[in-house]
Amino acid sequence: MKLKQVLLIAGISAVTAVGSVWTYNKFIPRESYIGSAQAGLPANYAGFTDGKAAPAENIDLTKAANAAVPAVVHIKTKIPAKKLTNDVPRRRGTGSDLFDEMFGDLFGSGPNVRPEQRASGSGVLISEDGYIVTNNHVISNGDNGVADEITVTLHNRKTYKAKLIGRDPSSDLAVLKIDGNKFPFLLYGNSSNIQLGQWVLAIGYPLTLETTVTAGIVSATGRSININRRQSETPVESFIQTDAAVNQGNSGGALVTANGELIGINSAILAPTGTYAGYSFAIPVNIAKKIVDDIVRFGDVQRGYLGINYIPTEDLSEEQIKSQGIPTSTEGVLVSDVSADGGAYAAGIRKNDVITKVNNSAVNTGIQMSAQIASFRPGDKVPVSYLRNGKEHTVQVTLKKKGDVATFNIGSRLGADLATLDKTKARQYGVAGGVVVSKITEGGPIGRTRMQAGFVITSVNGEDVTTIEDLAKMLTTASGPVRVEGIYPGYDGSYTYPLNLEN
Repeated sequence: MKLKQVLLIAGISAVTAVGSVWTYNKFIPRESYIGSAQAGLPANYAGFTDGKAAPAENIDLTKAANAAVPAVVHIKTKIPAKKLTNDVPRRRGTGSDLFDEMFGDLFGSGPNVRPEQRASGSGVLISEDGYIVTNNHVISNGDNGVADEITVTLHNRKTYKAKLIGRDPSSDLAVLKIDGNKFPFLLYGNSSNIQLGQWVLAIGYPLTLETTVTAGIVSATGRSININRRQSETPVESFIQTDAAVNQGNSGGALVTANGELIGINSAILAPTGTYAGYSFAIPVNIAKKIVDDIVRFGDVQRGYLGINYIPTEDLSEEQIKSQGIPTSTEGVLVSDVSADGGAYAAGIRKNDVITKVNNSAVNTGIQMSAQIASFRPGDKVPVSYLRNGKEHTVQVTLKKKGDVATFNIGSRLGADLATLDKTKARQYGVAGGVVVSKITEGGPIGRTRMQAGFVITSVNGEDVTTIEDLAKMLTTASGPVRVEGIYPGYDGSYTYPLNLEN
């Protein structure tokens, strides 16, 4: 091909390309582009670049790691062997039973002995005089009890014997103390200020390794995964979810910001295989520091109560939501009952109201609501927002102590309306007093027995009950099956019912 022909073809191609571009720009409006900025930045980018195409700033995590590592400790525990009770009688002196009876105790093992348990985890020094926060499950093992020997090793390899100051299974927190002074410790941050995508460090002693630092971002906040139900009937969960690698042994360790501040106590992993599978969960420091302070100052957690029973709207069918007059798009917690002596009632909250916010934070489940209340004490005032007839109201609720609303709570827990027996009727029935049972809820603990409305409870496990306060005190801390005795007015004799409080 001649040079002139080549140049001619190239020239025609160039003119055609330029013409195509000019024609497209001339007749196709820019507004039709998909996925590009049109008139400035989208609203969701407000505050990100302030209108300037500036890159995100670089994050240096080395200073935070160096500041936090000395304050994170390795915890080792020992739960002694324990002889187990056996409620099933055995024939003595025959077969293997005879061998077990003769040699089981001799060798410290056998079917009636739980072997010694050893475990390890992490903890965080929070004061220079040796207070340490960790997970409850690090120093206890459910029904197996609490460790009688706790050893703490610092990053500098110095080892101390630790004393258990107190624990709270509901939030999965515990406080230890080691003797000494001028220990390194972490400063509290503010977990209410954390943001999605924020860089964080997880520090602990996983998988028998020495001090280990991993990094990730905040994936979500306010997560509940129902893991604390394993150790408490009143779980408190509002986890910070991250993708920082956390494994067994990290429990009780620190979740730290890029500024070196403690914002969480690592507590759980989502691990179908038993090891890290992508997500880990930490207890927010704003919950932890209040519970730790209660344990140190009072020896127990000082919890406040709204004085309500509730149903999350997510647990209701569309028909049930409509029947309550609740907009189908509403998210919140439906109030199923209100204690006349609780703070919610005094503030004006009533049955069938839908609580949407507690302490200005949205709530959709009972656990989320409990998590917001967990950072307050009895007597504190908490803003609560609720819907009634489609209109939102916000009130200040003064939280009460558990004992102040125990009479209401125990009736709800048992699934029946309860009332103290009138003194005149008590004399008429020939009893010192009692608690009248009425309006039994189907499927509740009482509803699963053969007890009928009108029954008068006069004792629990052989202890006399004369008032509803007596019953509340006996059953508030009880678990498992109990024996309830009483009478039916107008019928001879007494009746006994086994009552299972756990199902």
